[in-house]
Order: sequence, then structure tokens, then C-alpha cells
Amino acid sequence: MVYGLLALASTGRSVYQLIADFEKAPVAYSLSALAAIIYIVATIGLVAPGRAWYRVAVVTIAFELVGVLVVGALSLVDPVLFPEKTVWSVFGRGYGFVPLVLPVLGLAWLWINRPTGPRAAMGMAPDAAV
Repeated sequence: MVYGLLALASTGRSVYQLIADFEKAPVAYSLSALAAIIYIVATIGLVAPGRAWYRVAVVTIAFELVGVLVVGALSLVDPVLFPEKTVWSVFGRGYGFVPLVLPVLGLAWLWINRPTGPRAAMGMAPDAAV
């Protein structure tokens, strides 16, 4: 549910930024749009059944974690690179650091709920109905 809310918030913000102020900070606003896409795909990967969607969720959430760490560090070390805030600037400070904590919790949840056993061999999530 949190991923869905973050997907909506970051999508709305990035669409506005791209339309209204793109020339002001094209890199920052493009990163916000990328983050929004990552959140949307991760949300789908978390709720859709099957091993393939599980893998999609792992890849997108791992990418999100790397993005938050890299953009967060760069925005602290060289603020000129990001003259305007992105979802991942300063490790997601503008979003209450949720973008920093969420991928860690998401990957932990995926690890705990990873597909195993005969149901996983059939491409079904562990809690999917037969």
C-alpha cells in the first residue's frame, strides 16, 4: 500500500515538474520521473502473483535502493548537480525519508515471502490459491 501511495505522489509531482519547470532542472526532474516509474512497476510486482513478478519486484526495489543511495549521496556532496529536489534527493528528505527506508523494508518483505517449494516451481506465489 505504501508503494502505491508513493507511486501516486511521485508520479503527480514529476508530471507537474516536467510540464511546468523542465528547463529549470532537467536531470532532477527526469530522475523524479524515473523514480515514479520504478515505484509503479515495484507496486505491480509486489501485488501480482507469480515468480516473474516477484523477480520484477526484487529488481525494481533493488534499483530503487541504489538510486536513493547514489542520488542521496550526490545531492549532499555536490548540491549543484540537483538544483531542484527529486524524490531521492538527500535520501528522500522531502518525503520523510520514506524513499530510503521503503526499499530496505520491501526487500526484507520479499526475502521473507520468497517463492519456495512446489507452488513456486509452478510459478505461483507462496500464498496464492490453487
